[in-house]
Amino acid sequence: MSQSNLSTAAQEVATDTILDIDLNVQAQKGPDLRKDHSKSHGLVRGEFRVEDNLPETLKVGIFARPKTYPAWIRPSNAASVEKRGHLKSDLDPDVRALAIKLLQVEGEKVLDDEKETQDFLLINHPIFFVRDAQGFATLTKASVGQANDEELRSLDPTFKVLTEICSKQVANPLLIQYWSTTPYQLGSLSIKFSVKPHQQDTPIALPTSETYLREAVVQHLTEDGKDATFDFLVQLYINDEKTPIEDPMQEWKEEDSPFIKLATIKIPAQKFDFEERKRLDEGLSFMAWHTLPEHAPLGSVNLARKKVYQEIAKARRSNIYHRVEEPQAYSSVLDDPQ
Repeated sequence: MSQSNLSTAAQEVATDTILDIDLNVQAQKGPDLRKDHSKSHGLVRGEFRVEDNLPETLKVGIFARPKTYPAWIRPSNAASVEKRGHLKSDLDPDVRALAIKLLQVEGEKVLDDEKETQDFLLINHPIFFVRDAQGFATLTKASVGQANDEELRSLDPTFKVLTEICSKQVANPLLIQYWSTTPYQLGSLSIKFSVKPHQQDTPIALPTSETYLREAVVQHLTEDGKDATFDFLVQLYINDEKTPIEDPMQEWKEEDSPFIKLATIKIPAQKFDFEERKRLDEGLSFMAWHTLPEHAPLGSVNLARKKVYQEIAKARRSNIYHRVEEPQAYSSVLDDPQ
């Protein structure tokens, strides 16, 4: 199956544009910090239990047999760090995201930097905000003031989707639905996936704290001692008209491709809001390409992610290691949060 409607050359140019800008922004704001999804609402432990009696056609990769995988799960805001020590307030409109890292996953992976993991990345909206790598590159240029008038006009559909996503009021990241937005393989099939909570979010009062989303997770899992449970669902590709692979801005409607449950995710009540867990959180890297080949990402956006996410993570980790191995003068590392 084709990975992109863009030519190979256009895909590479767009990907390099994204990477060059992202590395430059990362270097300016903190080379050892996450470029995107920098504000975590908690790294929590969970389990991913594959359902019994799945249809034979869906018994692929991690779903080949009933099994429970341990997992790290990280809800976050999508925004980048503003500067060291300053993360965007939860009160500001933003895309909310969920990253899942399964552990003890056997088999050869697409990338070789992690041997036994399988990652899933999702946001709180059923469609993505750009169509392909070119759109992603244009949006990245716009974010640093490098897009011209024509490029800005081309982003009108993107800004419309982002406005829709950011208008959603979220009270608790553990109680909302998330979607992959982009397609993936399931063996010989093409799918999108979603994570749907058993208990729905019910915003009551307007929040006032800049960290109210983390506080909601602490309240739910630690203070109230409640579990959080989700269904892991997939939709199957039908045809290019109803379920296009190369246009993640078009929703795969449930009436065309109903959701099928493949697994249950359980996040048990737990304590997680402590410094050691925060350090682990900061050190982890979540990528769509941390995957078995049977679950490989599809489409232009995911193809761009492969190089960009790898290089951004590599740069971040190399700077973390360098700061430990070769300590720098206080004035050189820009740690002052003021």
